[in-house]
Amino acid sequence: MEASDPELKKELDAALHARRELGEDYDSALVESFLEKVEQRLDGTVDRRVRRQMAEQQMVVARGSSRPQQPESGFGERFGFGIVTMILAVPLSAIGVVNAGLPGLIVTWVGIVGVNTVHAARDGGLFQRLRSRSKSRPESDWEG
Repeated sequence: MEASDPELKKELDAALHARRELGEDYDSALVESFLEKVEQRLDGTVDRRVRRQMAEQQMVVARGSSRPQQPESGFGERFGFGIVTMILAVPLSAIGVVNAGLPGLIVTWVGIVGVNTVHAARDGGLFQRLRSRSKSRPESDWEG
């Protein structure tokens, strides 16, 4: 799905035109209908990408590689996870403060930091660079 998808633009124009004709009483129904169409388009795009990636992995395996290669850098995954947790942090913080005050806020943020730390440390990602640096350095600068 491209950023300027002509079909979705037509759907949005139709929804806005229908809103003008029907009035504000049908706003939620029109928005839900449009969002359902957007969701269907996104699902189709994700399905195509997953199928393409699976086919590429099967081709790698069929060509004799022992297993499909994973991307070297998980930066995109880590960045996306961080963005999602920061977005979710706002309502979670509000819920924590409303229900338990300052202790609720502290518990919420300890949980957010904990989840991000566990995600970063998964498969040794957090400490992998530290281990590789320590292996490349000599144990001691003293010779004798």
